[in-house]
Amino acid sequence: MDSGTRAPGALLVLSGPSGVGKSTLCRRLLRSLDGLRFSISYTTRSPRRGERDGTDYHFVSEESFRRLLKKGEFLEWARVDGRYYGTPRSGVEAGLRRGMDVLLDIDTQGAEQVRRRAKDPVLIFVLPPSSAALLDRHRRRGTDPGVRDRRLALARREVLKSLRYDYLVFNDDLEHALEELKAIVLAERCRTRRQAPRAKRVLRRFRRHPGPVPKMRRG
Repeated sequence: MDSGTRAPGALLVLSGPSGVGKSTLCRRLLRSLDGLRFSISYTTRSPRRGERDGTDYHFVSEESFRRLLKKGEFLEWARVDGRYYGTPRSGVEAGLRRGMDVLLDIDTQGAEQVRRRAKDPVLIFVLPPSSAALLDRHRRRGTDPGVRDRRLALARREVLKSLRYDYLVFNDDLEHALEELKAIVLAERCRTRRQAPRAKRVLRRFRRHPGPVPKMRRG
């Protein structure tokens, strides 16, 4: 890209029910594309096995979360299954200003807030191939039956909101779902409104040096 013509970054919002594979898709997508950064959310829930503070989430107490909320530090926040989650506003805005695409992994409550508060967010919903497939994934995870039932009930409510999103990706095959996500990001990067700064510079050069007009030839 030409110096001084960096396009504004896209704010990409990924939602989907627990167990649909969002975290795996996010990790793979971040490894696959340059210029894409992940917004690390704050949460009051405890870390799951393998999760690291500052990498997967910022794990904080409820008191700390409420303090940040009162200061207006969150672009969006929600209470899910008794725990709080929130997206830090400053990190998202800084990344977009630098021309980075910023990826959020948030629930439908948060996505609705982002749609109201942010400029031109791109909302993507990841769907399982069926409710039975989602149940099977929770069983293979060994999710506690009580927790599993709550998450499946929440999944039903979330899936009903999926048609409000800009894009739908079905995760019945991980590699195929990943390719579809990459295609969405690349398409969004090519939107005219995002490429306008670079396009205007190119157009100025054409106006200064239009070059000879080719003669039309008849075949």
